[in-house]
Amino acid sequence: MQPRTIDTVLFDLDDTLLDDSNAYKRAAHRVAEEVAAERGIDAERLFHEYVLQANSFWQKLSHEHLTLPIHDTRAQLWSDALVASGVPVDAPLAERCGERYTRYRAGNLELFPGALDLVIALRAHGCKIGIVTNGFAATHHEKVDRAGLRLHVDALFLADEMGMVKPDPEIFRLACRTLGSEPARTAMIGDRYDRDIIGAAEVGLFTVLVDVHAIPLPEGARPPDAVVNAIADVLGVLPLGIGQGVPTGEPKRNVIPSKAPAGRVVEGQL
Repeated sequence: MQPRTIDTVLFDLDDTLLDDSNAYKRAAHRVAEEVAAERGIDAERLFHEYVLQANSFWQKLSHEHLTLPIHDTRAQLWSDALVASGVPVDAPLAERCGERYTRYRAGNLELFPGALDLVIALRAHGCKIGIVTNGFAATHHEKVDRAGLRLHVDALFLADEMGMVKPDPEIFRLACRTLGSEPARTAMIGDRYDRDIIGAAEVGLFTVLVDVHAIPLPEGARPPDAVVNAIADVLGVLPLGIGQGVPTGEPKRNVIPSKAPAGRVVEGQL
């Protein structure tokens, strides 16, 4: 077999480039404390209930969820968490919780150490860069801008703009077509085996799992091509071409696709 040469790299966003878990938990905890002071309930219980609701939503995320405004979804998650914490149904309170949460979370978002350096280094190697995320356009364009990533990526592939969610293999085919690459020359980097790795591997991409959650692979599962403990370690496991070293210059204008038609190397949320 000829050795692979990667010239296009796709990244998941949340918990791969961005430390989203830390941001959303800090925001949810702050909202829970404010509600607890106002309503005399247990802040830790409300926080715990919201985390359960948010995790359940993302685990079950489907095409149908993409038709609902994220603002309404967050309000409903807070409403369900409040009821589970002993607060009677209160739509205005749930909506305020969602609005505060959105504001607090945005203020807490940070890139993982080494994430931006990695993207810049890959561009210097001549690679095209894409972000492929199940997030919603209403929040994820802002995330990309706040993190300073937009000028360093060639295309964004957001679930609701594509009308598809990972691990749908067509998402990865669409990304390759849009960026003018082939699956054999493309890598997918992500933190979720079930969302980021399975679909990309089916299409033939080189897959790298950033194992920030330390979740064991399902029994009998096909392993990723590489596993790293941190995003900063990714460059060391990608099979980049020897001749790649010419900087790409000015990044292309970001391409937002329209809705689409229907051996393990170990280096060390809403």
